[in-house]
Amino acid sequence: MIPKPDPTHHRFTNYSSNNRGVSSHAGHAGKDIPYRRSGTDEELVDALDQLDGRNYSSYKSLIGDWNYLDFELGIDRVQADPFAPPSALHAVTTPKKMGLPLDLIATPDQRVAVADFLVRAFRRSIERYAPGGAVRIARTGPEILERSACTVTQDRVELRFQVQLPARNRSILGHTAATIFDKDVPDAIVDTFEVVSPDAEESYLEALRAHVHAYEDHKALQAALEENGWVAFVADGAVLARSSGVSQKPLEGAVPFESPDSLRREVTLPHRGVVRGLAVEPGVTVIVGGGYHGKSTLLGAIQRGVYAHVPGDGRELVAALPEAVKVRAADGRAVTGVDVSPFITHLPDGSDATAFSSENASGSTSQAAAIVEAVELQTPLLLIDEDTSATNLLIRDARMRMLVEADKEPITPLVDRIASLAHGKGVSTIIVMGGSGDLLDVADRVLMLDTYRCFDVTERARRVVAEQPREILELPWPLDQAPRRPLRDAGQVEGHKTKASGLDKLFLGDQTVDLSDVEQIVEPGQTETIAWALRGLLDYVGDGRSNLPQLLDQLEEILDRDGLDALTRYGLRQYPAFLVRPRRIDIGAALNRYRGLYLA
Repeated sequence: MIPKPDPTHHRFTNYSSNNRGVSSHAGHAGKDIPYRRSGTDEELVDALDQLDGRNYSSYKSLIGDWNYLDFELGIDRVQADPFAPPSALHAVTTPKKMGLPLDLIATPDQRVAVADFLVRAFRRSIERYAPGGAVRIARTGPEILERSACTVTQDRVELRFQVQLPARNRSILGHTAATIFDKDVPDAIVDTFEVVSPDAEESYLEALRAHVHAYEDHKALQAALEENGWVAFVADGAVLARSSGVSQKPLEGAVPFESPDSLRREVTLPHRGVVRGLAVEPGVTVIVGGGYHGKSTLLGAIQRGVYAHVPGDGRELVAALPEAVKVRAADGRAVTGVDVSPFITHLPDGSDATAFSSENASGSTSQAAAIVEAVELQTPLLLIDEDTSATNLLIRDARMRMLVEADKEPITPLVDRIASLAHGKGVSTIIVMGGSGDLLDVADRVLMLDTYRCFDVTERARRVVAEQPREILELPWPLDQAPRRPLRDAGQVEGHKTKASGLDKLFLGDQTVDLSDVEQIVEPGQTETIAWALRGLLDYVGDGRSNLPQLLDQLEEILDRDGLDALTRYGLRQYPAFLVRPRRIDIGAALNRYRGLYLA
């Protein structure tokens, strides 16, 4: 067993503040930084021509800043060989040169939306002007997110991307590279940066404005949830169905959502004006209906409603509270020191359920831990789908209660805790159920999906409950669960690999963290960001005194102040281009799944 880390070693200030004010060009303190050249675009193209046929490492002589008049191009890192990850570049201009209206970048929210739009615009420009695949930028989904690929301030716009520098074997193809930097790269950049110019289409500015307005309206809708005491909102006319199970594109011909009259409310948004739709109030909401009638589709739209969506997605006006959490069973996940006693007691092996740890938790235990962890991380809303849950954690019917005596069953099902969780702890639940009516007894409202149409059947459900009564156990949610206080990782992560793969895996040192059950991570860039966030938390932050929510709050303050670069600045990376900001609660979920987690 590795000795527990020293809780006095390092403070969070070492993770960020000591690096503040250091130029991104400077890289890691103490690391040899190549000399940065400067010159014009013509000089860069000439230099590339002269490198033709030379050894691939000679490309490093081009690291520097090159003036293209309308923008400055920075070559920040050159790949070690033709088969290494592509070289890192950035382009910088000003809003004034772009013709970017100042009223679209006046607020932080507007600047996030503009930056997200420019990343998408640059990808389209690459496809138009550099279709060969040499120029690359981060892929985007339908969510509008904060990205390191582009940052916008009131006096600066920076775009980050990669270029695969061409070679034959290990010899530089200088003339091919010269064409890339004389034509492909600048044409794509200019096409992206020219928001208003004699050559720019008016529709470009209109699309940009619509993108910003969609983001602002979603933010206003989430604010309306807080103001009105709601937990979710689904606008009338929203298109929730997707074209397939592996696509986020809207389904053509899908039935638009229409809210039940009894639950329809209205909000006034800054750009859309008055919007009407389903307002989900706090408490326990049960979604029922036949198979393939849209239950999970509705829940899926709500779980993605923690993010704003691009115009045309269909879910632009679907919103959930920002820290809403989808929880599910995850057979085999790691659990560390979690008080699962609200759901699991008197374990057969004598394990302490108030500080339960497992390298390989069962489906029911993993979901119990996920619920408790989400409550610890201060979620106001749980989202649960029967299809991805451990049935024995959700319900236990009367016959099974009679057959298996209570002192022989260590699992207390959610149906016995869900009401007190909502009304005692203030954590609401929206749950999809198709195979059992036990939750009808404790539901504050019941929605039925019938061929993608939503009906309020709460009164009907209450009549069913009255006609078929059952014994109800409403157990209180414990209010005195001890907070968990993470410790540093005794150097097991520091200096070792930090990387991510897709949506659901990250690697810290020799540990793999499986995030396949953290469903609200929607882009690979979020997984990579979470990997770097965990590295910072485990290397520098855990002091044995601050609990997990407090540590995540500190991290949020750093990201708000210093941006995504703060996560990698202390490492060996310069100009990370593929980071996407995740939610605080998803970073916490990832830490909870790390097998090397130590607690004070």
